[in-house]
This record gives sequence, C-alpha cells and structure tokens, in this order.
Amino acid sequence: MIILYKIKIQLYRFKHLNTWFLILTTFSLKAQFYNLPNDYFFNTFSQRQLARLDTEQIHSSIQPYIPFFNKKYEFVGDTHRLFKYISDDPFLDKVFFDHLIHIKSKTGKYEFKVDPLLNIELGKAEYDTTKSQRISTNTRGFIASGSIGKDFYFETLFSENQSQFPHYISNFNNQINVVPGQGRYKVFKTTGYDYAFSSGFISYQPIKKLNIQVGHGKQKIGNGYRSLLLSDNAFNYPYIRITSEWFKGKLQYTTIYAVLMNLTTGGAITPKNTEPLFQKKAASFQYLSYNVNKRFNVGLFQGIIWNAADSMNRQQLDWQYFNPVIFSNLGFYGLNNKNNIVIGATANLKISNKISVYGQFMGDDFSNTFKLGNSFGYQLGAKYFDAFKVNNLMLQVEYNDVAEGSYNSPLATYSNQSFSHYNQNLAYTPGYGKELVLLGDYKYRRAFLNAKLNLQWFTLNKSSFYNNSITKVQIGYTINTAYNFNVSLGYNYRFQDFLGFNESNNKTTFYTISVKSNLYNTYYDF
Repeated sequence: MIILYKIKIQLYRFKHLNTWFLILTTFSLKAQFYNLPNDYFFNTFSQRQLARLDTEQIHSSIQPYIPFFNKKYEFVGDTHRLFKYISDDPFLDKVFFDHLIHIKSKTGKYEFKVDPLLNIELGKAEYDTTKSQRISTNTRGFIASGSIGKDFYFETLFSENQSQFPHYISNFNNQINVVPGQGRYKVFKTTGYDYAFSSGFISYQPIKKLNIQVGHGKQKIGNGYRSLLLSDNAFNYPYIRITSEWFKGKLQYTTIYAVLMNLTTGGAITPKNTEPLFQKKAASFQYLSYNVNKRFNVGLFQGIIWNAADSMNRQQLDWQYFNPVIFSNLGFYGLNNKNNIVIGATANLKISNKISVYGQFMGDDFSNTFKLGNSFGYQLGAKYFDAFKVNNLMLQVEYNDVAEGSYNSPLATYSNQSFSHYNQNLAYTPGYGKELVLLGDYKYRRAFLNAKLNLQWFTLNKSSFYNNSITKVQIGYTINTAYNFNVSLGYNYRFQDFLGFNESNNKTTFYTISVKSNLYNTYYDF
C-alpha cells in the first residue's frame, strides 16, 4: 500500500551559522512508503493512525496492504516533527524528503520511484569468554515501484549482501543452511556469508472491489509483532493473491496460492557446478476479515500445505487445492491428514484513540495435544500510542504461547509437509514455546529511540529445556523519510540459559553502528 500523509505546516525560521532552515512543528511531509510488511518500528506512525477511532476501521490485519484499496489509508497527522532546509536546491529535497528518482505525471496517470537499499553496518560481538569478534553487514541494492492509471501497480526489490554474524546467528545459519528470512548463502571469507534476495509483484484491480497480485514475496497476518498464522519470518516465495471486498468494505476475503520449498533434493539430477533443484510443495491460504464496527475487527484463517513433489519433483495436486472457500477443505480432510492444515482466528479492538488490544488463536490438531504435531497456540497483546501523553511514544506488550510440535505434519511419514519454507517456519518465528515481548518506540523530529525485550521459555518433551532473554536498543537519526534512510547505534544482549545441563549458558553482547535503508523486517530474536 502507498500510505499518504497529508500535513499542515507551521513554519518557524531562525538563523544558525548563516543557514536557514524550517522546523516543522506539525507533521507536514507527504510520504509514500513501499508496499512491504515494513520494518516494525518504521511502521509505528501508520499503526498509530490506524488505531484512532476517527479513522475508518480498515482491514489492517493482513500485509502487504492492497495498493488500490488505499483511499482509506490517507491520514492527516499533526504531531510528528521534522527538519527541512529552506532552499530552492532540489538536491536537499532528494537528501531529506524525496525518492532518489521520482517521476510523476501532473494528471496522476503514472508514477515511478526508485531508491537505494543500503546497509553498511560495523560492530563488535563479545561472549561470555574473553574472546570477541568483529561483525559486519554490507548490503547494496535498490527498490522501485510504479503505478499506471488507477488499476495497475508494481514493485521490485533486489539486494546483494555480505555479513559476519554473531555466533548464535552463524550457528543457526549453518544448521538450516539459510540466513534468517533472506535465503541461502555462500561462504564469504571463511567465516562470513554471501547472500542475495529479491522480491516483486504486480497488482491489478479490474473492478473496484477486486484486486489480483502475482509476485514473489511475503505475507503477514495479524496486528502484533509476531504472527502465529502467517508471518514474514521465512524467505520470499512465489504467490498469487486474490482479494475482494463486500458489503461496502466491511468484509474482505483473501485467497493466496503459493509455491514453497523444502531444502532437500527434488530428485532430478543436475549438472555439476549448477544450482540444485529442491523439493517443491504447494500451499494455499484463506483469510476472512470482518469489521463488526469501527472499533472491532475479527478474522478467520485457514492454511494448507499440500502434497510435496514426488521423487522427480513433479507436483501433483488434487482439485481441492483450487477451492477458495475457507474451512471447506478442513471439513473434507480434517486436521489429522497428510495435507497439513493450520486454522486460526484474529481479533483487534480499539479501546480508545490511544489504546488497542489484539489477539490470535492457532489450531494445528486437537485430537491429542500431547502428541508431536497436535498442537495449538494463542497470542494476546496491547498497544499504547502517545503513551502517558508523550507525543510519538509507543509502548507494546505481547504474549505468545505455542505448543511444542506445532506446524509439523501430524503424520511422521509426511514431515516434508510441515508449515515451513526454506527450513524456516512460515508463522511463529521461534517455532514453539512461550514468549513475552516488550517494545517501545519514541520519535522526536527525526531522532528516534526504540527498544525491544524478548523473554522466551522453551520445553522439550514437556520438560523445561532452555530460556532466552534478548535485549535490543537503537538510537538514531532519520536522514530521508521516503525510504527510511538513517544512521543508528545499536546495543544487543542475548542470554541463553540451558536448564539441567550443569548451568551451561551462552552470553552474547554486540554493538553496532550502521547507515541503512531500513524497510523490511529481519528477525534475529530467537
């Protein structure tokens, strides 16, 4: 979705070192964000506007938003504070406000924008021993989007990356053969990782209340930091997404058809020194969202991982795969079937202009909750905007509880039909366990401070296994608001306590300084 922020400006001029600049005491920038599941802290202003009672209750529980159902997403803000230089030099606008390339017709028939994707990050990791390690990330790429007329929109992204991660992330990479959420890698300078990823889609709206997207990317369902149903945690995948609205927009129905992969051989023999073929599996998701009134939204979810490809990597699908009616396949197959079905529900309630509460329920199989793969989970959370009457201070608390064995196929023979893609869970990032997440975000003009605390408890065979506590704090300054180009300092601390193993534990502390275009989520909090 393209979110437009219309702004009223009060200007106060003063002279400092012979440079005139404006202080915008009310938020006045008409900003256009890309249609991604955006970086969580970058997206807090949008969340704040969506939480207001005087904003029409929209279907905000599924991302990316629909580019052409976006008239509802035009908000007027009045509290964000930004700097803008007084100058006729277009270079300054490009640096602080506008997209690097931005072409737009005066009649509104077309628009095109391109921005750089950069992440130059340097840091140092320290461990519970005396050793330390240099860490770094070097990302170069671009993101572009455009629209033609009122019915056609496209977006594309590409990045090339080299990274040296803290040990716990490196161990994870080596175990599952992917960088979290960013795909497969090649070894870089012995201990580093070289990886690239891309995404993109086209969106077409043939009639007013019907939108069709074809692309390669991610989806997210829910109002929280985590999602127990469908998350942007795993790598991008090919998909077709069909969305319709009914009853004057009160009801929205989405069907997604996707092609996922297990990182196991697809059976076909590939020539030497060529990219191997991996096993494909089809997936389909349905999500029904209903606005009961301007305060309360509820949603229903069904996700199915269908038969994985055969020994020659040929996909054979039943006709029910194309059935778009939610829960009809649940009635046909049941939850204890080789076609792995996950069902769920969401809810979001606006208590006031400042406070909203939300939740999710996930069901995998209820026949025997003590059997691996037969599980359920739930989420409860609350957001508090302009907390304690402090403008642009957002506080959030979220609790997730997912039973051990969730998202696996109930039948061990069909373990290749788990609710996963590229060896990562499609939904809840840790996979299972209990988690308390505390988040805070404060913005003053272009400066920002955000913090996150994850407290996680994991079990194995119903017994305590290990606990995690992960703390992250960032302080920085946003240079360009169009594509969230910023500089920041970061502090991260992770304590992993293995229970019953002679009090063994892992402690990791790392510090970073970065210059980056922070547009999409990366989840290293596990």
